[in-house]
Amino acid sequence: MRPQRSRKTKEPCLQCGLHLRFCICSQIPHLQIKTRVVLVIHAKEIKRTTNSGRLALAALENSEQRVRGQNQEPVDLSDLLTSNYESLLFYPSEEAIELTDEFVKSLDKPVQLIVPDGSWRQASKVHTRHPELAGIKRVMITTPNTAKHHLRRESSPYGMSTLEAIARALSVLEGPDTGKMMMDLYQAKLQATLIGRGILSETAGAIADDDDIDVSVMKKNETLDPES
Repeated sequence: MRPQRSRKTKEPCLQCGLHLRFCICSQIPHLQIKTRVVLVIHAKEIKRTTNSGRLALAALENSEQRVRGQNQEPVDLSDLLTSNYESLLFYPSEEAIELTDEFVKSLDKPVQLIVPDGSWRQASKVHTRHPELAGIKRVMITTPNTAKHHLRRESSPYGMSTLEAIARALSVLEGPDTGKMMMDLYQAKLQATLIGRGILSETAGAIADDDDIDVSVMKKNETLDPES
């Protein structure tokens, strides 16, 4: 896959969000899976270079994006709720159910995973401001994120990027091989981002959990990183 060039050469690739020198579009897998992933993304999140949800959409054939927050009119998501899928909202609310193998086996239909993408505040509005989703089950993954390196600063021990969360979910829904391919894509994004910021050398190997690199001081609200 070729990088999607933007009009200005200094702007990042429109698909992976990285400077063309570090573009990872060639590493995006193309996965045909039973699970349907719908990304409900806030308009402000789309232009952020650290956004990883766009990579999930690029990798998953059976996926879709809905954009909210563009104007004063709320986005109606009711058409997503079809009889073809068991629709689940991937959001850690108080009533959310842990996404486990046992829970998945209890479902009679393929899963449609609706994933809010944005800041914690933006994502919470999908959970609370869309009455059409009130009747569907909420699911979550509460395994702590022990990684030392993140695209953005995480305020919770369970915090993770959208792509990481989808990778973990698909590991349960589709199997560990699918989850690993999605997680490898996230690691490629993270490594290229750290190289672009000058935190990691271009000659460094793959990032390991015990690497002595502290990226916790990254700005939480960066909109354009040094790699772009």
